[in-house]
Amino acid sequence: MTQFSMRVSLDPDFRRYARTTGWVLLILGLAGILLPKLVSITLSVLIGWLLLLAGGISAYLVYYSYRRSGLAWLKPFVLFAVGFIVIFNPTLAIAALGLLLAVYFLLDGFAGVSFAMEWRPLSGWGWMLANGILSFLLAGILLIGWPFSSLWVVGLLIGIRLFLDGLALLMLSTTTAQ
Repeated sequence: MTQFSMRVSLDPDFRRYARTTGWVLLILGLAGILLPKLVSITLSVLIGWLLLLAGGISAYLVYYSYRRSGLAWLKPFVLFAVGFIVIFNPTLAIAALGLLLAVYFLLDGFAGVSFAMEWRPLSGWGWMLANGILSFLLAGILLIGWPFSSLWVVGLLIGIRLFLDGLALLMLSTTTAQ
């Protein structure tokens, strides 16, 4: 029985970027784990302000376009309205974000497992596989308690997710070719 061996090497620039990104994600993840409600509210308010900014840019473009129909103002109006709702009622936005995060974690789980299978010859591929499986578990936890626990779960899950992504990148950056 012959064994197929594949030589895989990582680019030194990739190693450096993966290590740096890994440490940043670890630190942000710890902040999310320790202060989940603050991270949830901050994220919600940030999204509200981004919607207001998008509404302003959209309104600017409509105002300076050669066609200023009433229907063209619908998009800036919707962006402003949703932005204000999110800023002034962040818990509603967090509940919606909780549902979106569950979908994200499901997709991230599929991507993580697929990525692990592609990197399988490297010694750190198991970390990527574990990362994908944990994404599936986080999605399940969020869906079970939704919408009541979204306020603390969203920040906590984002923190865990960032921490695990950082850990996986750090482990991958230290692998050697097989």
